[in-house]
Amino acid sequence: MRAYDPDLTPSWKRSAPVPEVPADPDLVVEEVSTGFCGAVIGCEAGTVTLEDRFGKHRVFPLEPRGFLLEGRPVTLVRPPAGPARPSRTASGSIAVPGARARVARAGRMYVEGRHDAELVERVWGDDLRIEGVVVEYLEGVDDLPAVVRDFGPGPDARLGVLVDHLVPGSKESRIAASVTDEHTLVVGHPYIDIWEAVKPASVGIPAWPSVPRGQDWKTGVCRALGWPENTGAAWQHILSRVRSYKDLEPELLGRVEELIDFVTAP
Repeated sequence: MRAYDPDLTPSWKRSAPVPEVPADPDLVVEEVSTGFCGAVIGCEAGTVTLEDRFGKHRVFPLEPRGFLLEGRPVTLVRPPAGPARPSRTASGSIAVPGARARVARAGRMYVEGRHDAELVERVWGDDLRIEGVVVEYLEGVDDLPAVVRDFGPGPDARLGVLVDHLVPGSKESRIAASVTDEHTLVVGHPYIDIWEAVKPASVGIPAWPSVPRGQDWKTGVCRALGWPENTGAAWQHILSRVRSYKDLEPELLGRVEELIDFVTAP
């Protein structure tokens, strides 16, 4: 009869000791039993959370020899607690732990659509709550001069407006130029839609596709990228890949910061 080893521990766990490696953020490892490969995004007592290149998260136990680092077995361990560092918001500002939202200012920030508002909230939400700035969306800027008149901006109620596709000769540039109120600031980015202000690499695509004139831009993007032609679902996918200001193009970052400074100026 064939003799079986009563020790059912896998051979890779019974080999010689392997290095212990701290599970530092962004360390890329492969979990040996599943082959799941991803970057460390969190480490709690006894577990580590990995994120793969598609944004999928998996939680694994911190077992001996449980991971491969550059093809070699390692034992991940919880990183030692270091000196406290000032944490930062998604916009890069220094976070204020325990701070309560300020009572809303009379001034406002207007953006064109819901997707614009959701992206601004994603990156600048913490800062805006501390500053007491409310962001509203307009569903387009065709009636912007009338919107500004109805709002009635003043020294203590400044209005900042973010416009898509604000380039020379565009319809948006002509509308923006018609707003001359001294307590209103209209700025914009050069992208056809706020989707384009998210860096392609963050979304996992080489570039935003060119959509022929006459087609709905968002639908055209979905079609060109082979995504289902569901613009709501596509936007949620794009938004989920935005974790901080680093995922956005500088042309948008500067304009939003400019509006926040304008609305909150004493």
